[in-house]
Amino acid sequence: MRTPSIVQTPHLSDYPELVRVWEASVRATHDFLPDSYICLLRERVRAQYLDAVMLICCRDSKQRITGFAGVAAGRVEMLFVDPAHRGQGIGTHLLQYAVEHLNADQLDVNEQNPQALGFYLGQGFEVIGRSPTDGMDKPYPLLHMRKIRTQSVKTG
Repeated sequence: MRTPSIVQTPHLSDYPELVRVWEASVRATHDFLPDSYICLLRERVRAQYLDAVMLICCRDSKQRITGFAGVAAGRVEMLFVDPAHRGQGIGTHLLQYAVEHLNADQLDVNEQNPQALGFYLGQGFEVIGRSPTDGMDKPYPLLHMRKIRTQSVKTG
């Protein structure tokens, strides 16, 4: 496992590459979504969703974006890693940055994406609720998750 690059803020000129990473990641992990829905979402990502969050990303040695996350109001609203770079710690690095520096302690994950659910559980999140539909009211259930806070023990 290589050490992920420094977390940085992408520029507006990076949006096409962010959309490319988003689509590649979704197609690799969201096999329950029909192509028509992915295309609809892709346009919303490009036109609306990227502007609605604070974006962070990691890049490879050639400055190509390998993964990114979007945070708003204490929530990780998106986290996507290029399939060619999965398993290298990029998702963990972005999530930890979002939690530690952007105060993000909540997120939603598609119930039908067991890999992502397992990832978030492994990163110290717990399921605190469920919605039968996604944000566009389509039948793709979401699990609501929150970072488990560890209690510090005071002595003396």
